[in-house]
Formats: sequence, C-alpha cells, structure tokens
Amino acid sequence: MALFHPFSKLTLLLLLTTLLSTAVISQPQPVLTPAEQDAVYTVLGSVNPDISWRSLFPDDLCLSAPHGVVCDFFYDNVSSPDPVAHVTEMNFGYVSDYTPNPPCSANATLSPLLFTSFKYLRKLFFYHCFTGTRVSFPELPKSFGSSLEELVFIDNPSLVGSLSGIIRNFTDLRRVVLTGNGVYGNIPDGVADLVNLEELTLSRNQLGGEIPLSFSKLKKLKVLDLCYNYFSSNVPESVGNLSELVKLDLRSNGFNGKIPESMKNLKTLELLDLSRNNFTNTGVPLFLGEMPKLKQLDLSGNLLGGQIPEIWDKLGGILGIGFSEMGLVGEIPASMGVHLKNLRYLGLDNNKLEGTVPEEFGLLESVSVINLQNNNLSGRVSFGGGKFWAKSGQNLKLAGNPNLCADDKALILSSKTQLKVCNKTQKPNSAPLTLDSSVQVVVLPNSVIMFGTWVLFVLIFA
Repeated sequence: MALFHPFSKLTLLLLLTTLLSTAVISQPQPVLTPAEQDAVYTVLGSVNPDISWRSLFPDDLCLSAPHGVVCDFFYDNVSSPDPVAHVTEMNFGYVSDYTPNPPCSANATLSPLLFTSFKYLRKLFFYHCFTGTRVSFPELPKSFGSSLEELVFIDNPSLVGSLSGIIRNFTDLRRVVLTGNGVYGNIPDGVADLVNLEELTLSRNQLGGEIPLSFSKLKKLKVLDLCYNYFSSNVPESVGNLSELVKLDLRSNGFNGKIPESMKNLKTLELLDLSRNNFTNTGVPLFLGEMPKLKQLDLSGNLLGGQIPEIWDKLGGILGIGFSEMGLVGEIPASMGVHLKNLRYLGLDNNKLEGTVPEEFGLLESVSVINLQNNNLSGRVSFGGGKFWAKSGQNLKLAGNPNLCADDKALILSSKTQLKVCNKTQKPNSAPLTLDSSVQVVVLPNSVIMFGTWVLFVLIFA
C-alpha cells in the first residue's frame, strides 16, 4: 500500500487552486480598441503636451492608466460573448493628492476627439485647466453624450462658449456643473428636457436673461445654483414646483420684484440664498416660517424693509441667518433667542433696528458670530457676560450703535463693540417744582426756620 504524506492532500489542493488561478489570470482581458487608445493619448496630449503619455503609460489604458481615466466593460459585440472595454470617465486638472488627475499645462486645449471618440463616456471633468489662452467650446456633434451623466467644468476662466451650444438633449444627464468659466447667453428652454437632472450649477459665468418657466419640469432637481451672473426680471412662481430642491442659490444677480410665495412649497429646502439682488419693499416673507428644513437663510442686500417677523418657532434647525442691509426697522424679536437653539451666525447689521439687544440672545449656546453693527440700538447689553464672551471671542459686533452700553469689561474693551460704560443704576429724579408767576416766594431767616422746627418737635413729643 502506498504511503501518503500527511500534507499531500492539502498540497494537492493548493496546487489545484494555483493552477485554476493561473488559468483565470491567463485568460485574455478586455482591452481598448487601438482607435480608442490612440484617442485617449491625443486628448491627454492636448491637455498637457509637456508629458510623454505614451512612454509613461505604454500598456492598455484600461489596465494601466493615469488617475482620472476610468474604464468599464460592456457586452456590446453581438458576434462575441466576451466583454469589451471602453473609457467611461475622463478627469483632468490636479485637485489634491487624493485626486491626482492628469495636470493641465498653461497652453491646454480641448481636442475634438473628446467629443467624437468616446460614446460610452459617463463623466467629463475639467478643473482649472483653461486659464490663459482663450479656448472656445467646440460645437458638439449630435452623437456625443448619449451616455453622459456628469458634465463638470470648474474654474476655467478662459473657456468660453454659449450655454445653448454646450448643453444638449443628454437624456441621462444627472449633474451639470459649469462654474467659474466664460459661459455666456441665456438658459435655453431645452434644459427643462433633462428630466433626470439632479444638479444644475452655473455660478460665476456671464449668463443673463430669465429663469425659464419650463424649469418646473425638472422634478428630480436638488441643487439650483445661478449665483454671480447677470440674471434679471422676476423669479417665476414655477420655482415652487421644484419640490425636491435642497439648495437654491440665486445671490448676486439682478432679480427683482417679489420673492415668490410659491417657495413655501419647498419643504425639503436647506439653503436659500437670495442676497445681493433687487427684491424691494415687500418685507421679510412670512412663508419662511413654513420651511422647517432650512439651515442657511440669506436675504442680505435686498431693501425689503419692514420689521423682523415672529416666524421662528418652527425653524429651530437653522444655522445661519443673513439679514444685513435690508432696511429693517423696529425691534429685534426676543423669540429669535428662544427658538434658534442651533444658530451659529446672525447678521442684522446695517439696518435701522431700534430698542435693546434681547437678553434672550444669551440662550444661543451654539452661536459664533452676532453682527448688529450700524443700527439704532440702545440700552444695556446684558445678555452675554464673561461666559458668552469667552465662547464667542471677538465675534460679537456692536459698533455703530452709540446709545448701547455695557458693564462687562471684555465687551467694553473690544474694538468690535466700541461700547461705553453704562451709568450706575440711579433712582428716578424728582420732578422739578414749578410755580405760577403770581406766587410770591418768601425767604425766611435761618433763625426763624430753626425756631419753627423746635416748636414742631415739642408739639409732637409733649
């Protein structure tokens, strides 16, 4: 009988596993077609011609590619059951050590092959690539973008092009971020046909005109950011139909008229920034109190006028409020200190507010900055004291209210409060005696007064 080593079965099993693994590894892997491989090299060369991409990455780019070039496998060949490799993401521009995309050179350009050779492309990303020589966005062929889900161009000031020439009927598009570029023109009505769109960020460009009424069709939209452009006219009531919105940022434009009442339907909204526009004379909207998810609210720079309303009882989750330069009058509601338990920032500066600083502000345990500068506030600031001052540091701003005072030395010495020392509490002064002009005042000698006092003493105690 043959004798077997006690480890022979285990050895045989390991050998078999190794052979199977070798067989799997030795199977041919899906590779890019030569045409798509060459197109990637050409695009890389247009972004940074100073790098020898073919020498650095000589192998198949789906097996060994620079960070930012991503492939996936598809079963798109009817004649073969084997998967085929295609480029699905192209990311350019160094962001950080954690995302070391291929860096862009000062003379980077956009290769036309980028829009003709990658029909499976899902994401196209450029960060800070076009900053010198003017680069025009090319006319996009109709065949481009059938699979595109994300189109992102950030901080490329030399990249210019009409928005209508950039955004086409990309039916799968979920995210459009074109911020800090040279994009101009109006928002085309066709944007509303991108029914899968979840984010539309077009900030810091040269866009103008109006928000299309057809925007109400974007039922999945969560982020709408049009800040720092040249939009004008009214904000349409149809904005209130974007029921999934989490962020609405329209600051620093020329929007005017009334803030739409329909915004009260945005029950999921967390950030509302309408600052630095031309909304006027309508007061702070009362419907803000019906938006319980709000965390950031900024209406600064719009002369809405009126008083700060009592709307804070349902807004306990709010973190920041900007009501600067709004022409506000009246007193600061004490309810803000009672209900806004999570508040970090409060800006009420450069208004016409009167009255005292509410003592209830001392209940704002999370606050970091309170700016009440340049109002008509008066009286004693007594809500803070040393405990509040130790927490808020130099960020209690009260300058420009000459009738405010404080007892706390830290507040008085702060360059940002410029408070005077309060007078010690005094009893009310007696009302002055006024006499009719016909009454004659007789001044008695001191001896007579002393004698009268002695007589009165005898009569009382005799």
